Amino acid sequence: MGHDCPDELDVQLEDGLAVITINRPQARNAIAPETMEQLDRALDKVAGAQALVITGAGDRAFVSGGDLKQLAALRTEAEAAAMAWRMRTLCDRIAEFPAPVIAALNGHALGGGAEVAVAADIRIAAADIKIGFNQVSLAIMPAWGGAERLGALVGRSQALLLAGTGTMLDAAAAERIGLINRVVPRESFDAEWRALARSLANPSAGEIKRVLGGASPDEAVDAFARLWVADEHWEAADRLQQGRKQR
Repeated sequence: MGHDCPDELDVQLEDGLAVITINRPQARNAIAPETMEQLDRALDKVAGAQALVITGAGDRAFVSGGDLKQLAALRTEAEAAAMAWRMRTLCDRIAEFPAPVIAALNGHALGGGAEVAVAADIRIAAADIKIGFNQVSLAIMPAWGGAERLGALVGRSQALLLAGTGTMLDAAAAERIGLINRVVPRESFDAEWRALARSLANPSAGEIKRVLGGASPDEAVDAFARLWVADEHWEAADRLQQGRKQR
């Protein structure tokens, strides 16, 4: 296992599965400028993984938004815009990661934390968490691409209603509207997200993500053909045939 542990992020890579854990318990895993730098480096380190999980340490917060104590130093429009672009670019990197990205919501995803969550392809949550685009409570708005991604997930009207009022949703309500894909009991949460991530850590899932992102029919067929001639396909086909013979 490759293992690196910067101050605020834990990065693990094993058998094609990468896990980035935001570990800032003193700030409920809020994002500070240094966290952004470490996230940038972490994404470099996990390049080539067949699946990526982003989660938080502990069970209280996935990410509780931006670190208000540190971000309060930004007092000009130019400073605010620079910070927003920095983190928006990182969320874009998460969204554009070539392999499936899973946000494992171990705790509440609030404000910017909800924006990080929707940058992932799939969200799995412990049943007792809440998620909300509550930036409006600070008289600001989502700036890291989250409003647009929320709209793509739940529709424009629902996104405006949720973000415009700062509504907090429990996990079950978020699942009903398609904001969260899977809700699991707290006691089995770690095992469930790891099993889900391992099941997605395969070359086929990466190609399916690319096709869903807007590949042309030619590109989709080419991807299928590459997978068809790969050793993994023939090994899997042999296993299937052997299993049938043994029935």
